[in-house]
Amino acid sequence: MAAEINSSLQVSEFLFICFPNFQSWQHWLSLPLSLLFLLAMGANVTLLVTIRMEAALHEPMYYLLSLLSLLDIVLCLTVIPKVLAIFWFDSKSISFSACFLQMFLMNSFLTMESCTFMVMAYDCYVAICHPLRYPSIITGQFVARAAVFIVARNGLLTMPIPILSSRLGYCTKLIKNCICTNMSVSRLSCDDITFNQLYQFVIGWTLLGSDLILIILSYSFILRAVLKIKVEGATAKALGTCGSHFILILFFSTVLLVLVITNLARERIPPDVPILLNILHHLIPPALNPIVYGVRTKEIKQGIQRMMRRL
Repeated sequence: MAAEINSSLQVSEFLFICFPNFQSWQHWLSLPLSLLFLLAMGANVTLLVTIRMEAALHEPMYYLLSLLSLLDIVLCLTVIPKVLAIFWFDSKSISFSACFLQMFLMNSFLTMESCTFMVMAYDCYVAICHPLRYPSIITGQFVARAAVFIVARNGLLTMPIPILSSRLGYCTKLIKNCICTNMSVSRLSCDDITFNQLYQFVIGWTLLGSDLILIILSYSFILRAVLKIKVEGATAKALGTCGSHFILILFFSTVLLVLVITNLARERIPPDVPILLNILHHLIPPALNPIVYGVRTKEIKQGIQRMMRRL
């Protein structure tokens, strides 16, 4: 009877309890998080403006990089401002609808980023394994179709996650997290959440897993093609072409894997650890992506230098 009464409660807002065991750390943690946030936003905006202003960068590869930067900006704006508001102003409440909107944006844009890495891996594969056909395969039209596919696939398949969670009945409104992740929110429900968890598990591993498999296949073909090159210095040049992309994929996958492992082993580790890793996963890759490409890509570096000289 108590469960039935609780399940009928109307929850209009949720309250975040960030770092339940170490709430005194919040003010100290806000400084590096705010600096990383400013770095991520500044670096991505600089990259987008450089690609827009420099005619030499109006190529499919840089359009894909622009898409990655846009996704990073949205991910940062979805998570970090609210986290900083909690730390600085003790703004712990979030409306019911805003919570599930944040959940949708985090889930969909994270998988969109993974899918973008997969398309960029295919771009590298064509550039190295089929260089003569590259201009006819990787075109502006290809990038436009890839962008539509990335948004449609991941937006439609992740949309049921917040919808399923929003239809649950909730016993409490205290979220032991800094963000509205599906697992953190659905655990507050009095209802059976088996289907909710199963759907997220299947969709998450299907989307991220298929992207990872295709990325590994692309780099396997790339490595095989590179090892067959006999011209001196050509191997290093070929690997350098996709080196930045490989570094970012490796970092993205590693952070995601650590986050998954810590969530699976949450009973053996302090609850604050996965919370911190979840925040950092929405902050560090967006900060690193434009910097790695800016440092390792000569054309982007030269474009930024020319743009700075005009200011």
